[in-house]
Amino acid sequence: MIASYFQNMPEIMTRALVVGTLVSLCASLLGVTLVLKRYSMIGDGLSHVGFGALAIATVLHVGRASMAVSLPIVMGAAFVLMWLTEKRRMQGDAAIAVLSTGAIAVGTLLFRFSDNQYQDICNSLFGTASMALLSDADMWITVGVSVAVLGLFILFYTRIFSVTFDTSFAKATGVHVGAYSMMLAALTAVTVVIGMKMVGAIMVSGLIIFPALSAMRVCKRFRSVMITSAALSLVCFFAGFFLSLLIEAQPGPAIIAVHVLSFLICSLIGFVKTRIRMRKTRSIIVEPPCKAQ
Repeated sequence: MIASYFQNMPEIMTRALVVGTLVSLCASLLGVTLVLKRYSMIGDGLSHVGFGALAIATVLHVGRASMAVSLPIVMGAAFVLMWLTEKRRMQGDAAIAVLSTGAIAVGTLLFRFSDNQYQDICNSLFGTASMALLSDADMWITVGVSVAVLGLFILFYTRIFSVTFDTSFAKATGVHVGAYSMMLAALTAVTVVIGMKMVGAIMVSGLIIFPALSAMRVCKRFRSVMITSAALSLVCFFAGFFLSLLIEAQPGPAIIAVHVLSFLICSLIGFVKTRIRMRKTRSIIVEPPCKAQ
């Protein structure tokens, strides 16, 4: 059945798969670093800011250029969040809560001025049901931005690795930690914006968090976690996308549901591996010899 989909796949479906593949890769790679640095909730906070940005674009009647409106707003919010966290002007969770709730409230009020209020809110929160109907402009912007994110991540992989695991050592070796933290925030903001059309503002953080958490359940080394996270993200995207076609549902919830299932399976595998390792450890413990009677 899946083979028939590929044989009869129109050009618009190919666009959706290309965009989804690139967005999934960006989200999975950034997610590993964000989870390890305990910045997981930043992605969630930025997704809510993205909802407010989409509301602004809708009210201004620039729906086809919504990315041009959303990118600077979400990137600005990312810089503010990172600055507040790094300078300790406000606790990270408190700053995220303020921006998230404020953006949702403002966005919901702004959508009242749109022509299709409830449809626009639903599409912004949960992703559009016609993700395959991407315009040429949307596709090329998303492809260009995704390639830029992947390129920067690969180019600065070593520095990002050092900043992630040991900030003090990175500073001692001359790495400008603040600049790389801001770059990480910018890349996360861009990924959130390009992922909102696929899964919606309320669930786009799942693309960032779930692959990393799932990979960490079965792998221990950073490189292995990165590779596994990317592979799981791609598998879950394709499975969720075709599942949404089969059950005629929105692709966003279907993709995230598959990610949840993947996380549960990886957690079970990690639990079994831990139990096996513990049994092996116990079996090699040699009891002290008994004293001669």
